[in-house]
Amino acid sequence: MSTEYEALDAWVDKHFDDEVRFLQELVRVPTDTPPGDNAPHAERTAQLLQSFGYEAEKHAVAAQEVKDYGLTSITNLIVRRRYGDGPTIALNAHGDVVPPGEGWTHDPYGGEIVDGKLYSRAAAVSKSDFATYTFAVRALESLGTIRKGAVELHFTYDEEFGGELGPGYLFSHKLTKPDFLIAAGFSYQVITAHNGCLQMEVTVHGKMAHAAIPDTGVDALQGATAILNALYAQNARYKAVTSKVPGITHPYLNVGRIEGGTNTNVVPGKVVLRLDRRMIPEENPAEVEADIRRIIAEAAGTRPGITVSVKRLLLAQAWKPDARNAPLVHALTRHGEAVFGEPIPTSGTPLYTDVRLYAAAGVAAAIYGAGPRTVLESNAKRADEHLVLEDLRRATKVVARTLLDLLR
Repeated sequence: MSTEYEALDAWVDKHFDDEVRFLQELVRVPTDTPPGDNAPHAERTAQLLQSFGYEAEKHAVAAQEVKDYGLTSITNLIVRRRYGDGPTIALNAHGDVVPPGEGWTHDPYGGEIVDGKLYSRAAAVSKSDFATYTFAVRALESLGTIRKGAVELHFTYDEEFGGELGPGYLFSHKLTKPDFLIAAGFSYQVITAHNGCLQMEVTVHGKMAHAAIPDTGVDALQGATAILNALYAQNARYKAVTSKVPGITHPYLNVGRIEGGTNTNVVPGKVVLRLDRRMIPEENPAEVEADIRRIIAEAAGTRPGITVSVKRLLLAQAWKPDARNAPLVHALTRHGEAVFGEPIPTSGTPLYTDVRLYAAAGVAAAIYGAGPRTVLESNAKRADEHLVLEDLRRATKVVARTLLDLLR
């Protein structure tokens, strides 16, 4: 078996320049979400895959459904590689990304390589793992001895908006039923659980009035301030609620957007808040939402004339630890240590991901891919996002070895 591992490693090394060029082509097609016009990237990805002899099924989400969701176009891709009877292993990475923003010193869609690092939006999260997974499968097939199971590449385009039209679409349309999943991640740890997320829009209604006669109105901003104070007081109390999952600490809440008012000389009649509540795996989402609604209502009640409407924007379930992924996790950590020369720990993460949708469908999963030790280190979702190419090379070897273990 060690000879086969060496053969996989050698294939990756021999074809690594091709893998880097493949990644450069992927990051040069923008997928800013919003606006979320991501079908062109799927088309380009399918073309590149075809050059390797891989036919990608194109699953376009209906235009009206995408529009209603707040995006422009989505085409999800599946590549199926069947070798014989046995387990099906899915490899999922998402192509949609947040817009580049300001502050870049490199072209955010240039794929420029400097000092062994590839700079681009999505270089680390997660177009890098389009390359990791594609070339891991190619390395596996180079052995010519696989006679068991199947591999599927799932390249989807809705992670930034919650995944319901990405992996969620694949499952709701019964397009896949894998046994195991490896999902896009970083190279120095294997993630086995993550937080859930509740996002809500809170609209605070008052009554507009001229600033010269404010008593004739009801100040929605003062109502919103009371609600914000109550929410942040609750956020401080969350620190006393701890998770037993390593890597996950406690629940927390963030108000990420505030809009309101019409002009400087007008008492604001409406203020809109958008909040994000991260839920640890031990929490009950229904209870969390009910509690947030209670806090908002009680705070609004302290300001006469204020009314509030609350709308749920997103409810992403937590992904809880699952012992069924043990063979997958064992292989990733074992080969990670062998290839990287250091222990590769397992932990949870405070992020939420599309993996929850696979877990809800009964798929045993782990998060692992190409990238640094932390999101912060890669500048993911910030200016000058980058990937250390040596991490890409080694992560590809780890995934190829893991596939070999599970399909032998």
